[in-house]
Amino acid sequence: MDCKKALTEADGDIEKAIDILRKKGQKVSASRSDRETTEGAVFIKTNEEATEAVLIALTCETDFVAKNEDFQAAGQKIVEIAFDQRPSTVEDLLQLKFDSLTVGEKIIELVGKIGEKIEIGAYERLEGEAVVPYVHSNNKLGVIVALKNVEGDVTEAGKNVAMQIAAMRPVAVDKDGVDQTTIDRELEIGREQAVAEGKPEHIIDKIAQGKLNKFFKDSTLLNQDYVKDPGMTVAKYLDSVSKGLTVSAFKRIAIGE
Repeated sequence: MDCKKALTEADGDIEKAIDILRKKGQKVSASRSDRETTEGAVFIKTNEEATEAVLIALTCETDFVAKNEDFQAAGQKIVEIAFDQRPSTVEDLLQLKFDSLTVGEKIIELVGKIGEKIEIGAYERLEGEAVVPYVHSNNKLGVIVALKNVEGDVTEAGKNVAMQIAAMRPVAVDKDGVDQTTIDRELEIGREQAVAEGKPEHIIDKIAQGKLNKFFKDSTLLNQDYVKDPGMTVAKYLDSVSKGLTVSAFKRIAIGE
């Protein structure tokens, strides 16, 4: 009906009707700018050599729209554009060509057609000796993990680690990857907890350091207990698959978290 009305307004001129719909999309987008896009889907593309991957989240307001055929097709095309053109940021991605439009204009057009706020919620790229993708069954969570010291086929090991990342949400590969702001915050929390528990002043810093070490174990990937076998860490699991096999980097995108 929207298309019919646009054609009527444009006196049958298809190009003018498309412009009208796009303008409507801009109006819809503006009027819904305060809406939260807590639904959507993740899309991943890897190269044939499995050494590079791109992960994006296309978000919307409702799960119904996330399953819409046009929404899914747009997400797949956008991730392919991102893979081929290698933009640095989401803003750069929005400026790339999507057929006769830009990616940003295509999203505006989609907003006009569907009537919900739609946006690119996240965009990540990863390269490595082997890059393994994982998309959770609801298509709302995606992981790409890069492995190094690779010998032979490590797809299964990579998927197992990607599932670990999906479930356990590590903040970094190991403690060296944790930013100083996070470390300072964890130390401060540890000190405050020690004071609240009435611990002697001279051991408060030592207690805080112990709590930080516990944080490193629980929140950095290689130090976490491996979920499929809690008797070993993720680092030991990978080493058991192939001597020296480890993770160089990972990216995790979850919609609605």
